[in-house]
Amino acid sequence: MTTQQTAQPEIEAFFDEPTNTVSYLVWDPATREAAIIDPVLDYNHRSGKASARSADALLKAAADKGLTITWVLETHAHADHLTAAPYIKAKTGAPVGIGARIREVQKIFRPVFNAKDVSGEGTEFDHLFEEGETFKIGNLTGEVIATPGHTPACVSYKIGENVFVGDTLFMPDYGTARADFPGGDAATLYRSIQKLLALPARTRLFMCHDYKAPGRDTYAWETTVEEERTRNVHVHEGVSEAEYVAMRQKRDAGLDAPLLLLPSIQVNIRAGHFPEAEENGVRYLKVPLKLEGALESSTLEKDSAA
Repeated sequence: MTTQQTAQPEIEAFFDEPTNTVSYLVWDPATREAAIIDPVLDYNHRSGKASARSADALLKAAADKGLTITWVLETHAHADHLTAAPYIKAKTGAPVGIGARIREVQKIFRPVFNAKDVSGEGTEFDHLFEEGETFKIGNLTGEVIATPGHTPACVSYKIGENVFVGDTLFMPDYGTARADFPGGDAATLYRSIQKLLALPARTRLFMCHDYKAPGRDTYAWETTVEEERTRNVHVHEGVSEAEYVAMRQKRDAGLDAPLLLLPSIQVNIRAGHFPEAEENGVRYLKVPLKLEGALESSTLEKDSAA
């Protein structure tokens, strides 16, 4: 990994409490070029209404600072919120980038939703980042660190001495991401975390989520490699891969699915675009049904009779 980077970015965080998601505005103070990382689209699951309030707040902050948005960066296809990436792109012209293994995620979920319009090749995104690839934000050099495990396509973005880790790690008192989604793997996640913990101790780490660990009254989303090495409740120094995998698998087995899992995945694998409107002019998000036992039998009998 590249370690010699002298130019450092300015960073502003935007916290969306309904989804516990942190988005970031990251810019080069010299050129005023900027990236937005993991923007959130406001979506009310009960009403089906979507708005761009959070995205507009990001854009207003950028405009107030005289910034030009040159990248929209996704750390992965999120399962807990809808991305506002296409809205940001429409307003700024900035390309949307994500890890190259999004192809695998698309192929996993395309049949789940019978989403025949999803390419499976990642063509819905403007750029697919490979491990170790670099990109520019003004004079800043960003580097892509592949950190799969939570999903196959997870990446972290290293910009100067700062890393935006997506869902790979949480704050030290909260632990690490789940690894039970399709394509996820706890052993792979452990190895990805070790890549991050091998960075210099002073490296600043920026989380994508915070849920307030028990005993903590305020939200937090910034820590350091040293803090994670010494204090992370799941994966501090001395925790073996086997110990971590056993813990993660047991913990994941008791977790509920995220509230916005189904709408998030089918929108985010399309790079944030909603499915096309049907003949009545309305767009729909699907809920795959799993009917069991007598319920399934009665439904089949009714279908046959029809």
